[in-house]
Amino acid sequence: MAAAYDIAIKDSEPEQDARASVVAIEDLHKTFGSHKVLNGISLSVNQGETLAVLGRSGTGKSVLLRLIIGLETPDSGSIRIHNQEIVGLPLDRMGAIRKKMGFLFQHAALYDSLTVAENVAFPFVHHRKDMSGSERGERVRQLLLEVGMEDSLGKMPSDISGGMQKRVGLARALALEPEILLLDEPTAGLDPISSGEIDDLILKLQREHRMASIVVTHDLHSARTISNRLALLDQGNVVIEGKFEDLQQSEIGFVMQFLKQS
Repeated sequence: MAAAYDIAIKDSEPEQDARASVVAIEDLHKTFGSHKVLNGISLSVNQGETLAVLGRSGTGKSVLLRLIIGLETPDSGSIRIHNQEIVGLPLDRMGAIRKKMGFLFQHAALYDSLTVAENVAFPFVHHRKDMSGSERGERVRQLLLEVGMEDSLGKMPSDISGGMQKRVGLARALALEPEILLLDEPTAGLDPISSGEIDDLILKLQREHRMASIVVTHDLHSARTISNRLALLDQGNVVIEGKFEDLQQSEIGFVMQFLKQS
C-alpha cells in the first residue's frame, strides 16, 4: 500500500481479521508489460459482507476479480479463500474452488444461441452431472423466480433488455449456491430505474444468501447502496477503505476529487 496515502477509517470500525475472512488478499501485485496494475493491495471480505471496489478505468478493478477467480495469475502476493491459498493451485483444485464462486460479468455474458433457461442451466450441465433433467428444470425455474424473470424461460437474450439480462446473469451466478459472489459493473449501461432495480435485487439476494461479495463499479450511488465497505483504488494502490462516510470525511485530494466528479 503506497505510503503517499493515509487510510482514513473511523476508530469505531472493527478491524478485519484475515484469518476469519472468506476472501483475504494480501500484498497483491500485477503488471502487464510496463504497466503496473496492482501495486501491493490488501483487502478482505467476510461472510454476509459486500465490499465495493471503486476507481477510474484502468486501475485494476476488473483484474482483481480475474485474479480472485483464477483467470489471471498475480506476479506476487496472496489470495486466500476460506484460508486456503489459491495462487499456484493446479487447475483441478482451482476448479473446485471456482464452484464456490458466482461471477456476474460486466455485460451479463449470456450465450446468444441459448434461451434464458438454457443459460441459467449451463452451470448444472457442466458441474452437476448427477441432476436429472426435471431436477435441473425445476431449479432453473426457482432461480429465475428469485430474480423476477420466471416468465422469460424460453426467450433469447436478444429478446430481453439489458437490465433483464443482468437479472438472468445473476440467476446463473447463483446456480451452484456460491459462498462468494463477484460482480463486475452490475449496473453499467443501465438507465437509473433499471440500475435501482438491480441494486435492490443484489440487496435482496444478500439478505437471503449471506454471501461474501465483491462488487467492482464506477457507480458510486450503487456502491453506497449495496456495500458495507468501499475501497477506492488509484494507480494500483488502495487510497482509502471504509464506509461511505469515511470517504466523505477524507481530506485526501484524490478522494475528494473522485466524490466530486462521480
